[in-house]
Amino acid sequence: MAEESFYGVTLTAESDSVTWDVDEDYARGQKLVIKQILLGAEAKENEFNVVEVNTLKDSVQIPIAVLKAGETRAVNPDVEFYESKVTFKLIKGSGPVYIHGHNIKDDVEVVDMEEEDEEDDVAEDEEDEHPKKRAKIENAADGKNAKNNKKK
Repeated sequence: MAEESFYGVTLTAESDSVTWDVDEDYARGQKLVIKQILLGAEAKENEFNVVEVNTLKDSVQIPIAVLKAGETRAVNPDVEFYESKVTFKLIKGSGPVYIHGHNIKDDVEVVDMEEEDEEDDVAEDEEDEHPKKRAKIENAADGKNAKNNKKK
């Protein structure tokens, strides 16, 4: 079952970067979903505010939001960062810029491929036996039917 929590950060000229990292207690199955990036009401008019994302796992460094008071105050990127350290940085403007979304920790079961192969082999062996058993049962039933037909 997944554990979901709210994620929210603020970027300003004084605090222009924040990093989200995977929780070490969950080795697998974590992701950060960014739903919305908003420009604060106190943002300067005619100033562009650019938010850049940098992912460690894929070495991606790209702007994900360009906001300007009086024009674009919000974007809904709906992006997911799966099992990767992510840094958000205000590379232009003074903000404030609010980033929010969901931090999801999903219980992912690690499957041993060798055990799974053995289970498949056992299932195949059982499937091979079934037609033989069915044939024996059908032959036995045919024999009874033949005896019953002779008595009549």
